[in-house]
Amino acid sequence: MLNTLIQEGAELLNDGEPVEKTLSIIELITSGGTAGMVIITLLFVLLIVATYIYFERLFAIKAASKMDANFMNQIKDHVTNGKIDSAQVLCAQVNSPVSRLISKGISRIGKPLEDINTAIENAGRLEVYGLEKNVSVLATISGAAPMIGFLGTVIGMILSIFEIANSGGQIDIKLLADGLYTAMTTTVAGLIVGIIGYIAYNHLVVKTDKVVYQMEANSLEFLDHLNEPI
Repeated sequence: MLNTLIQEGAELLNDGEPVEKTLSIIELITSGGTAGMVIITLLFVLLIVATYIYFERLFAIKAASKMDANFMNQIKDHVTNGKIDSAQVLCAQVNSPVSRLISKGISRIGKPLEDINTAIENAGRLEVYGLEKNVSVLATISGAAPMIGFLGTVIGMILSIFEIANSGGQIDIKLLADGLYTAMTTTVAGLIVGIIGYIAYNHLVVKTDKVVYQMEANSLEFLDHLNEPI
């Protein structure tokens, strides 16, 4: 009799055990309802845009930073020997921000040093603007993505509260869960996109600063050479 009761109790416990539920990423996204899917889609588009801008700018900045170590020595030799045309041809062959700045300075040789410096600075601003093209979009995405995710959180919580208010004492767990899914998934997605955009933006800023430093260093070297007594 005791064994029978124990066996029946064990069966009841086994029957009452909760079944473990697994949830894939796709199911997690689709469970958030229409509002959640719209916001997730928007965040996914922002992620694609941020990824494209990052790699496009990264390759462009890497190409801009490449320069022959003997470039400035050759330029100084040509200028010293009065071969201005040869120096301009060399700058055209290199095709980098540094070479374009030096080319601008060479074109002003014969004028006061201050005028040459001003011309190089103006050309440098244009080069920096070109290097930073679309990088500000990454900063915008890194700030906007978490806010869009939080918008989904607010929408999800509103849906959940609405279901509770209209449940009449009988809460539909399924509808309540959809609102919570919307709240949680959009927040996570927004933070992920924002973090990726923030890291990508700062990495490009560091890379750009290195190129700008290279431009400034070579420009100063060129101006110092022009200022040397003959």
